[in-house]
Amino acid sequence: MQKRRQFLKTAFGFLTGLGLLLSPLFGAFRFAYGKAKKIILPKDINRAELIDKDPEDLDTRNLETTPLKDFETMGVTDHEVDLDQWRLEVTGRVKAPLSLTKEEIQELPSIEKNVLLICPGFFANHGKWRGFSLGNLIEKAKIEKGATLVKVLGPEEGGSEKIEEFPVEDVLSDRVFLAYGVNGQNLPQKHGFPLRVVAEGYYGSYWVKYAYKVNVV
Repeated sequence: MQKRRQFLKTAFGFLTGLGLLLSPLFGAFRFAYGKAKKIILPKDINRAELIDKDPEDLDTRNLETTPLKDFETMGVTDHEVDLDQWRLEVTGRVKAPLSLTKEEIQELPSIEKNVLLICPGFFANHGKWRGFSLGNLIEKAKIEKGATLVKVLGPEEGGSEKIEEFPVEDVLSDRVFLAYGVNGQNLPQKHGFPLRVVAEGYYGSYWVKYAYKVNVV
């Protein structure tokens, strides 16, 4: 395993030098490199032991799901959405912008993944998140050649708007997707109803709640 890691590390630097960081080849390589160095967690580990860990370094395949009643959260928790008016907008470097209602979103092919959310120093929640592929959505909107980042926007609160961005390859691989359910239930309001980002390997600050716009740049 050590030799494999060293090989991947050397190749990582080689690809970087060739300027291939944003290519599909690099995306696949980075995934393999990440898998090689991950720590496999036991299923019964105390979640308090994870709050200072980097989720990118952890293999959670054996980790038990956190009961929803034990989920902790930070940031805005009481944002209200009028579903009659609410739409998910897909804009930016796409040829066919989209505007979808919650009903239309729930008709999209669904995905469900166990993903660990870590808010450093505060809590760790391991949930079974259900939603849809953001990658399929931007492809449906006909993403333009040369687009490299996908921004997800949350609500305006207190004069500011929550905006986080992700590499296109992480979106197309479903490492980053949008969820409307968790642990077999609809997404609770305090956790971002009607949509929130689920970002495998990213800290919780990237997991935008109350998502309403996707902007490809």
